This record gives sequence, C-alpha cells and structure tokens, in this order.
Amino acid sequence: MKSVLPIFFYFTLALCGSAFAQSAPAEMISNYRLQHGEGRVTPDSNLHRIAREQAAAMAARDVLDHGVLGSFSSRVASSKSERAAENIAFGYDSFPKTLDQWIGSPEHRKNLLMHGASKVGVASAKSPTTGRTYWAMVIAAGERSRSRSPSAKAPASRQAEKTCRIEILGLCL
Repeated sequence: MKSVLPIFFYFTLALCGSAFAQSAPAEMISNYRLQHGEGRVTPDSNLHRIAREQAAAMAARDVLDHGVLGSFSSRVASSKSERAAENIAFGYDSFPKTLDQWIGSPEHRKNLLMHGASKVGVASAKSPTTGRTYWAMVIAAGERSRSRSPSAKAPASRQAEKTCRIEILGLCL
C-alpha cells in the first residue's frame, strides 16, 4: 500500500502539471491587465497549442521569428477570434522575467493589454543546441460569428431576429 501512494501522487501531478503551467501565466497576465483597467484572461487550450508549436519551432531552429511556422494569421485562424496578437521572447528561463520583458516593451505591452481579450495561451521550449528558452504567448479577444451560407435567407425583420430561439443550418426555429 505504501508504494501505491507515491505513484498516485506522481500521476496526479503529471495530469495537473499542464493545467497549472497554463493557469500561472494566465493569472499573472490577468493581474497585470487588472492593474491597467482591462479584464482577466483565462487559459485556452487552442491558443496554448498555437503558442507551444511556435515556441517549439523557434527552439528547434534557434531563431526568434514570428514567421517560423508561417504567418500569424494563418496559425491563429483555428481560434476563431475576432482579434489576436502574439508575443515572443527568448533568454529567460522563467515566465515572470519574460513577462517583465514584455511589459517593458511598448508593442508587447500593447498586446498584453489588448482591449476585450478574454483568453490566452503561453508556452516555452528550450533549444537543444544552445539551451536558450524561447517563449510564445497568444492572446485573443472576441469570437468571429459563424458566417452564414450564401443560400441562407436573412430574417425579414428585427422582430424575426428576436423570436428566433435556435438556428440550425440557417433555419430559425
């Protein structure tokens, strides 16, 4: 029985580690945003994936470059956000130091304080060549509305829009 307990804790930490890794940066970013009149951001798994892929690609190539995996707009399209921005950095092993670096830069600070932002993803990766740590943060605001199919008819009046409770395949029910 004694050997089962450490194994249980190990698996619990492994499962929770990823969530904790995302919640700590989101909380720090939220605290900074709140100090400057903006709202909190919450960790988003899709934005985390985008940030993780960016950080890993920069570390693998040992280059700080927004375009290392293609354009930001193409990489962030899957988030379906109205607006999104990316901060990247290298050199610091800890997120607090990296956040301080971004706060000290006007363009990075502007991204951190994006009005209406509600979700964020942050990741880091180490270069196998130099050991340098690369960071990526993706922050997003709003959600693009679903585009209607060209054959779907728009409601005839404002009253029709108000009475529509459910929309399925462009049909108002």
